[in-house]
Amino acid sequence: MPQQDIRPRIPDVVPAQLTLPERQPVRRSLVSYVLPVYNEEAGITAFHTELVAALAERPEFDYEVLYVNDGSGDGSLAILRDLAKNDERVRVVDFARNFGHQIAITAGLDLAQGDAVIVMDTDLQDPPRVSLELVDAWRAGAEIVHARRRSRQDTAFKRATAHLYYRVLRSSTDVDIPLDTGDFRLLDRRVADQLRKYRERSRFVRGIVASMGYRQTEVAFDRDERFAGETKYPLRKMARLAVDGMTSFSTAPLKMITRLGFVVLALSLLGILYALAMKFFRPEITVSGWTMMMCVVLFLGGTQMLSLGVIGAYVGRIYSEAQGRPLYLVRDVIGGDGDR
Repeated sequence: MPQQDIRPRIPDVVPAQLTLPERQPVRRSLVSYVLPVYNEEAGITAFHTELVAALAERPEFDYEVLYVNDGSGDGSLAILRDLAKNDERVRVVDFARNFGHQIAITAGLDLAQGDAVIVMDTDLQDPPRVSLELVDAWRAGAEIVHARRRSRQDTAFKRATAHLYYRVLRSSTDVDIPLDTGDFRLLDRRVADQLRKYRERSRFVRGIVASMGYRQTEVAFDRDERFAGETKYPLRKMARLAVDGMTSFSTAPLKMITRLGFVVLALSLLGILYALAMKFFRPEITVSGWTMMMCVVLFLGGTQMLSLGVIGAYVGRIYSEAQGRPLYLVRDVIGGDGDR
């Protein structure tokens, strides 16, 4: 009888087909540009052309170009609409009225979605090509990159006052505000998100950013002349910005009032001693003290008015913050997902 094979039969093995996982596309970093615009119809097209040329040199990034029309009264908005129509990277935020340069920057930061956010003006004094150097510093590890003016094509008066102001501000505050820097800078996404939490109305953005910490560095550049039009920061607005910067980060003016009070008190005591001495030792000419009396009265009156003005500036800031009104009102968002 033949022996039966009782070993279990091994099924035929069909080799499995190896399937490689689909390669996920590498996400490219998004760089956002926040660009305040106020009555820049003469130069906005030239700026955008130069910006596009600079961005073309770095195709490894995606870009978002966010113009904030700060209530322009000229044809700036119509030009911005055309830019948004012809360039899908462009979005335009149109304010209901003019809210000011610092508020326009704030609105742009609120809406910017990039991994890095660059703030710059559109008058071509801040060259778009320099923004690429800020990106390089960011890729090297910096979280805040300030564009520091190595030279500037302004009047001698403006250069001198700006030079003096930044040094006085830096010496009177606990914040290490970079010298000779405006609002041209790059912010990492983390920094931009934290900056959104700062909602005070009397804003001094460059001081706020400097006070935040993080890893900060500087890139020096030569500031060009304005391409067209007139400066949007005449002496009156520059003075207002200077007051905002001083009162936002320093109580030095209040301390100066106290010191001035002691000086006035000392001078008053000297005047009293002089008056008493003249009364007892030269009584025949005491009537002539009218001149000194007028000087003292005028000096004390001027000192009091100055003190009230400084105190009023701080009280005004408190009143403005206590109102709790919105920082800005947007009429329309043009281009991108916000087109309507």
